[in-house]
Amino acid sequence: MSMPILMTVDDDPSVSRAVARDLRRRYGNDYRVVRADSGADALDALREIKLRGDAVAAILADYRMPNMNGITFLEQAMDLFPHARRALLTAYADTDAAIQAINVVDVDHYLLKPWDPPEEKLYPVVDALVETWRAVGDRPVEETKLIGHRWSRPSYEMRQFLARNSVPYRWYSVDEPEATRLLEAAGAAPDEIPVVITPDGKTLRAPTGSEIASAVGLSTEPAAEFYDLVVIGGGPAGLGSAVYGASEGLHTVLVEKKATGGQAGQSSRIENYLGFPDGVSGAQLTDRARRQAAKFGAEVLTARDVVGLTARGPARVITFGDGTEIAARAVVLATGVYYRALEAEGAERLTGQGVYYGSASTEAPACQDKDVYIVGGANSAGQAAVFFSHHARSVTLLVRGPSLERSMSHYLIEQLRDIDNVHVRVRTTVEAVDGEEHLERVTLRDAETGKTETLPTNHLFVFIGAAPRTEWLGDTISRDSHGFVCTGPDLLREGRRPPGWTLDRDPLYLESSMPGVFVAGDVRSQSVKRVASAVGEGAMAVALVHRYLEER
Repeated sequence: MSMPILMTVDDDPSVSRAVARDLRRRYGNDYRVVRADSGADALDALREIKLRGDAVAAILADYRMPNMNGITFLEQAMDLFPHARRALLTAYADTDAAIQAINVVDVDHYLLKPWDPPEEKLYPVVDALVETWRAVGDRPVEETKLIGHRWSRPSYEMRQFLARNSVPYRWYSVDEPEATRLLEAAGAAPDEIPVVITPDGKTLRAPTGSEIASAVGLSTEPAAEFYDLVVIGGGPAGLGSAVYGASEGLHTVLVEKKATGGQAGQSSRIENYLGFPDGVSGAQLTDRARRQAAKFGAEVLTARDVVGLTARGPARVITFGDGTEIAARAVVLATGVYYRALEAEGAERLTGQGVYYGSASTEAPACQDKDVYIVGGANSAGQAAVFFSHHARSVTLLVRGPSLERSMSHYLIEQLRDIDNVHVRVRTTVEAVDGEEHLERVTLRDAETGKTETLPTNHLFVFIGAAPRTEWLGDTISRDSHGFVCTGPDLLREGRRPPGWTLDRDPLYLESSMPGVFVAGDVRSQSVKRVASAVGEGAMAVALVHRYLEER
């Protein structure tokens, strides 16, 4: 087979030769470097490459070219090679425009010209591009088929489960002719939906999360009974602990109830995370972290519900919902938080049927040219508003407080002000939601006037509050009045150690009231609710795990 291709496109011959030279110097043994002087010439070359059946790993295109700029070219190139990774070459003066375009077109990186020295400014970017391409490649994607009802809550939850676990799938509404043919071939009835058909032809009728996880190749069973470290929760804090634990030689397993990434994994774009100046989606960040953990040897168990944590001598024992157990020398609790339920009449009944929690990206196609409402005033709500503005006719952000400044980052507020179809209503709450089989209307209340207004919509996305689900810990772990887990100095009251504390020292900074059980991320009392701090606490927890194990 011929080598995969790295393509560079620039109308300036000297720049084109320079970037091609630098790429050949580093990647010439494994990739063929092809250069073009215009977007039109590059598209002609890509069509020939497509006919020959060769693969394109990455494309670097100049942002400012006559007749066809880099963004327009990359959009058309994606139609020919959708799996090729993409980067923009741009001058400093065009940085803002390039970043804005990146947010819309989903380009992977941008590079400032000049990029000397390439070892610092060019190669790390291209390394990331080709690494991502190798993980995906141009191989045919084996799709799982999902047949369900547009307004079925179980069908919606199954779509979310597959999407958030990066399982390629194709959705068929039960009223489509192809769905009828698939159901007949599978011997399934329409009232058995959702129906899942795996790439090998296996049919699952209304499967549970663990059943679908096993069927599509996600790991659900632990490979051992005893580990050095069990990480409970797969958000940024948990993934951080898994990466650092496994990379430092600890036999590590991460246990996740639904999908890795947590709330951050549902974010359409995180733009204030260190090291990603052009932003990164929660799904991309999660996928990279998950692959990084696996690279170092960490196990990742999906669709496993942890219902108990006990101490048996030096071991910390984890009990799953099915009654099975695993044990470890130490544990990191990183279960994060969940969006609070919307306290509006009809909200519970219509959840998954027009009322959604989090940025349900699977609903984006259905929002085309529709009016969308988003409840919340923090960053997650703002990011969702930006995302849905590319699909919906209008997006209205419903904020209970007097302004966004108290809870949302400045950069995001500025973005929202520049988007014509995004509107913000402050001092507004949702009084009720209503509809027959699905959401049809929302009733809003103005806190200043007390007046209510009923508006038609099929889509309401909720991003309010943050509540931990720590009831399963019972009395074994100390928690504050809101359910967040207390750690370190917060456990000491009037100089006294927590009840049941068995060690002749105070709890370490992230250590809970059970020795050897550490807490990281949003579930920890008094934590900073940011992705970067969660990752940092995940790494810090592993450092403290080492201190704990050394004293045993």
